[in-house]
Parts: sequence; C-alpha cells; structure tokens
Amino acid sequence: MIVKIASKRQVTFPARVLDALGVGPGDRLELDEGPDGFILRPRRVDPSRLGALNGKIPPGDPPFDLSAFRDERRDPALRD
Repeated sequence: MIVKIASKRQVTFPARVLDALGVGPGDRLELDEGPDGFILRPRRVDPSRLGALNGKIPPGDPPFDLSAFRDERRDPALRD
C-alpha cells in the first residue's frame, strides 16, 4: 500500500487501515523504529496510570461515552 505525503508533511491513511488499527479522529498513533523499518501502532492509555482515579467515580455512573464527548461542540477559545 502506498500513501502520499502532502506539502505540509501530512499523510492520509486509507479508512480500512485506520479501522483495522481501531483509531479515529483525535486518537494518536505511535511509530516505533525497528531493524526492518518503522512499525505503526495505536497509542493506548496505560491502565496502570489510571490508578489515581480509583474510587473517584461514584458507583452506578454510566460508562463514559468517548464518541459522544468527541462529538460535543466546544468553545474554540478552550483549545490548547
């Protein structure tokens, strides 16, 4: 598979590649260099780093809907 590098060094991956990786808008990809080239994999949250949140979410709260959160409109002034 060949992808084209745009003038601003951006690359567009085919949808089937992103679907296979399980990533979408706002997700991050990690490039690891190996002896045979680079390996592309999704950047996942390390569950061990979430230990500080243990007990902070009240029992019975519905699971967090990341897709709905991403789709919500936000004040552009709050962007980083």
